[in-house]
Amino acid sequence: MGRRDFEDDPDAPAANSLVPAASAIVVDAAGRVLLQRRSDNGMWALPGGAMNLGESLAECAVRETKEETGLDIEVTGIVGTYTDPRHVFAYDDGEVRQEFSICLLACPVGTDVDRLVASDESTDVGWFAPDEVDGLPMVHGIRKRLDDWRRGRMPAIR
Repeated sequence: MGRRDFEDDPDAPAANSLVPAASAIVVDAAGRVLLQRRSDNGMWALPGGAMNLGESLAECAVRETKEETGLDIEVTGIVGTYTDPRHVFAYDDGEVRQEFSICLLACPVGTDVDRLVASDESTDVGWFAPDEVDGLPMVHGIRKRLDDWRRGRMPAIR
């Protein structure tokens, strides 16, 4: 299923869905950050996705990271909340989802952090030094989360 992001775009379709989601900035002992290349839009992104009934936000981030990268993680903090109603995701099935994501900070669990596995949601998975991230194609919202983490600041809630 394809996905198209619209941010501050007056021609964006109107949202018809709001789904709580979690993403994770996973940082290893060497300071590298874990990213996946999404199969629905070809862009690099943080692991994450929609929260299921019966799970906590942290459990959502742990599950989504495992599903999308094969890596077990432990949540250690929060990077920020991202709930901009001017940022919507349009899917091929007609859903237009308003952004509602909490970005968590996490670290890998275990010793084999380089055994990464792409899923049907990702075409590639890898570790990147923070300065390597700038050259990767990604949507503005993901870059903002990474920039907020690198600056060590909690973004304003809007």
